[in-house]
Amino acid sequence: MTTPLVVSDVSKCFTIHLQGGKRLPVVSGVSFSVSAGECTVLAGPSGAGKSSILKMVYGNYAADAGQIIVAHAGGLIDLASAGPREVLAVRRDTIGYVSQFLHVVPRVPALDIVAEPLLARGVALEAAREKARALLSRLNLPERLWALPPATFSGGEQQRVNVARGFITDHPILLLDEPTASLDRANRDVVVAMIAEKKAQGTALLGIFHDTEVREAVADRLIDVTAFAPERAPA
Repeated sequence: MTTPLVVSDVSKCFTIHLQGGKRLPVVSGVSFSVSAGECTVLAGPSGAGKSSILKMVYGNYAADAGQIIVAHAGGLIDLASAGPREVLAVRRDTIGYVSQFLHVVPRVPALDIVAEPLLARGVALEAAREKARALLSRLNLPERLWALPPATFSGGEQQRVNVARGFITDHPILLLDEPTASLDRANRDVVVAMIAEKKAQGTALLGIFHDTEVREAVADRLIDVTAFAPERAPA
């Protein structure tokens, strides 16, 4: 499908339970689409709702209104109303995600953390590990660390594991939440090249990049999230 992701009139509020259930509007009327082979970037200041939009697309946050239509398994699915099993299936087969922070099971070696998304899709263990080795090598993570759990790694080392894990599959949609955070210039350049390769393969990418140089290198289109501020939304 040439447009595998369509977000239509999505809104989100948070409930502050420690303040008597006060409702905090975050975004309203969010509408955009992402085409195959395109990197669309959510732009705007901190607190504008960029990460909230990304998390709604991934199903971590529930949308209060609107639709998040994803091309999945030969059909269309609305993640805004999908059940937990459907969301997990979409994550396994259709939407990949690179977050700002590495959240994994403790004591699992870095190599197996990177290989895990392929294993979940039925790839044989050694084939998955071989691809994981290639990505970790490309991202300049020392081989002596591959058999170690990443809990004691530096921030930059953990982020390289995070990027490798997110890029190892061929998901048709890939979400990127500051993938180059904590990386030095050499590894930022590697990630920029990896994004270009995903685009060439027809992956639809939706990302957040506070690094201006990286954003300019990868973005085909910018979406100004401040346009979806609740006070600007029509009544």
